[in-house]
Formats: sequence, structure tokens, C-alpha cells
Amino acid sequence: MEIAMTDKLRIGFAGVGLMGHGMAKNIVEAGYPLTVLAHRNREPVEDLKGRGATEAQSPEDLAAGSDVIFLCLPGSPEVEAAVSAMLAGDISGKTIVDCSTANPVSTRALAERAQAAGGHFVDAPLSRTPKEAWEGMLDVMIGAEAADFERVRPIIEAFAGKIVHVGGIGAGHTMKLLNNFVSLGYAAIYSEALAIGAKNGVDAATFHSVIGGGRMDCGFYQTFMNYVVGGDPNAHKFTLRNAHKDMRYVVSLANESGIASHISSPVKNGLATAEATGHGDGYLPTLADIVARLNGIEPGRG
Repeated sequence: MEIAMTDKLRIGFAGVGLMGHGMAKNIVEAGYPLTVLAHRNREPVEDLKGRGATEAQSPEDLAAGSDVIFLCLPGSPEVEAAVSAMLAGDISGKTIVDCSTANPVSTRALAERAQAAGGHFVDAPLSRTPKEAWEGMLDVMIGAEAADFERVRPIIEAFAGKIVHVGGIGAGHTMKLLNNFVSLGYAAIYSEALAIGAKNGVDAATFHSVIGGGRMDCGFYQTFMNYVVGGDPNAHKFTLRNAHKDMRYVVSLANESGIASHISSPVKNGLATAEATGHGDGYLPTLADIVARLNGIEPGRG
């Protein structure tokens, strides 16, 4: 009975960018009535409207016409603005699901405001890439009360291959930052290792022939090296600007927790340098090129 009721929920979606477009596509194709927030990039909006979605012109209108509202926005400032706009209306009984990578301190504060207004709040950040978003195979880590988790899980199953309830409100965003800290730390290590190798007669292809297929290989390594060695510019569609933002959140969370940031701060600083030198729109594997050039090395593919 609960599943049948959940299937009729009206879904709102704000943020139909690289990840959100595929997520929203899978939601509407699963049969949910979907409304998307107007977006300056018309292509995904028009595509979703062609699949049966409708369009709202403001966060207030989006919330008014939805039972569950998904957010997939660049970061906490954008999430705070969207939620504040929604809270200006009546969100009693409605559930906000934030799939952005956000600061857990902000998340918990927003959840308190939503609950005070009679609403519910779930943090459900994502792992993997736009390819998996389109295929409905994202990994989702969820911070929520048990009842809220069960309410949104059938909807999330439309775009997820793996769902883990990691704890209460804020735990999803905390786990996402830890996940990104590990991956971005690896990106920093790969980039520096490749630069050291290049200075000492070991090129990227040779490096890859040793690490690839060994104990230090992993899916993240493969997408990173698909650019470094394979030359695929779209191997890992995650910008250095977003990576820098996430590491700022990690360092902020470490500071809030009283944890010395001996590793996270240098990783953040390397990404800050990449963005400050005009490379913020580049995808993450280009960090290897940036580190190489900062060390007087001209990177080569293969």
C-alpha cells in the first residue's frame, strides 16, 4: 500500500545540469509527475518537458506544486537560497531532498528550519558520473530519519544503482565529503607522482603500465588515466572548481570538528592554485597537466 501511495507523489527538481538531467529523466520515465525549475540551459529543460515534465518559474512555485523536491545544485549557498525561498511558502508535509555536495553544518541548520515549518529534510548526495546518472546507476548516500528514508527511497531507486542509509540528517553530506576527500587526494597524488616520474625518465604510459591492473588500481584511477594516457577530455566530468569547493567544505568540517587537517588542507591548496591560475572549468584529470607545468614539464599524452 505504501508503494502505491509513493508512486503518486508529485516530484519537483531544481538543478538539471550534468548530473540532474539524467536523474530527472529517470524519475519522469519511472512514471512520477515531474516539475523542473526553469534553468538558463534550455536544452535539458526542453528535453524533460518532451518526456512529460512541466516547468516552474521559481523555487516557491516548484515547492507549491510538489510533494518531494529534489535539489542538485552547485553548493551550499545555492541550496540555502533555494530552501529559503521554499520556506517562504507552505512546505508542511513536503520533503526536500538535497542531492548537492554541501556543507553538513549548513545542511543541519536548513533541516531544523524545514522541520520547524512542518516539512522534512533529507541529504542524499551522489557518487559516480553523469553517465551513471543517465543510466540510473548512481551511488547515493543518504542522511535521514528512518521514516523519511523509506518515503524517498522508491523515488531515488529510479536513478540509483546503490543506496546506503549512512545515518541521520547531515550524515549523507559528511560521507560524501569523505568520499570526495579520498578521491581528490588520489588525484593530487597521481598528479605529483606523474610529475616526479616525468622529471626522472618515467613517462605517464610507463607509470600506467605498472599501476594499472595492480593493487593500487581502481575505477577512479582508470578514469583519471583515461585522460592522462588516453587523451579522452571527457573521461571524468568533474570540474576543478567543484573539486576546490568540496575540499573547502572538507577543511571547514575538519576545523568545526577540531581535527588537524594535515592532508586535506594541502589537497585543497593544490586545487585552489589550479582555479586561481585560470583552470577552474577544466575537468579533474587536467590537474596532472597543471602540476606538470608548474614544475616546468610539458605534459604529453601516451
